[in-house]
Amino acid sequence: RIDLRDKAGVLRACAGMDAVVHAGALSTAWGHPTDFREVNAGGTLAVVEGCQQHGVGRLVHISSPAVVFDGRDHENLTEAAPYPTNYSSEYAASKKTAEDMVNVAARQGLPAVILRPKAIFGPGDRALLPRLIAVARQGKLRQFGDGKNLVDLTYVDNVAQAILLALSAPAAVGRTYFITNGEHVPLWLTIRRTLEALAISSDLRPLALPWAMLVARFMEAGASMSGAEPLLTRYTVGVLARTQTYDISAARRDLRYDPPVSFNEGLAHTLAALKK
Repeated sequence: RIDLRDKAGVLRACAGMDAVVHAGALSTAWGHPTDFREVNAGGTLAVVEGCQQHGVGRLVHISSPAVVFDGRDHENLTEAAPYPTNYSSEYAASKKTAEDMVNVAARQGLPAVILRPKAIFGPGDRALLPRLIAVARQGKLRQFGDGKNLVDLTYVDNVAQAILLALSAPAAVGRTYFITNGEHVPLWLTIRRTLEALAISSDLRPLALPWAMLVARFMEAGASMSGAEPLLTRYTVGVLARTQTYDISAARRDLRYDPPVSFNEGLAHTLAALKK
């Protein structure tokens, strides 16, 4: 257990390891740019250098589809999708920098694999559904856009399976893979289903996307002056309003990845944990 900003400690932690899974990150929609750079980019650089120094046999780096999200609808996106020119999220920008570092090291000979799991959920989740549920309990959750957008979610056990496969798959070295449940689900129907299961009102008033973006921009401006986290960010609005589905055929082919837990099974497990 170590702070990713402690470079010497990270280097020591890599000593004697056959493989390293780099899954640590500052993962939030808002924060100080320096923190994202130090943890997500600087921490990744330390892990990469540790693996190089100690001859680690394989590095599996956990990235995010956020690195290719440009605020528009994405349908069945493949790993060939380009990085956007600009990011509305410091998190996404820092994860892109981290990917660059891993890719450079891979070209230098480090056996590295990058996985991009989309929207991880399941028992123990502290970031995705719990945040939405907390806002809904306060009566402040709105539906952004027309509510018809499809998304890919990924149950945590499936992500774990993908990581285990990436640790040994020969064809995976030097490559990047989207990881999802392989099911495109209607996001707002899923959110309402979750709220109803927890006896929370699912009457979410729609807010047109342009208006939501404007509100988020004002909230971000206020947060920049106050230092407090805004209730809404442009990145959050985009993620909740846009279609984001991914093609996982490369992971199926190279990793032999076949999600063992379906979306409905995963949601049932998650709801049971949330009710407890």
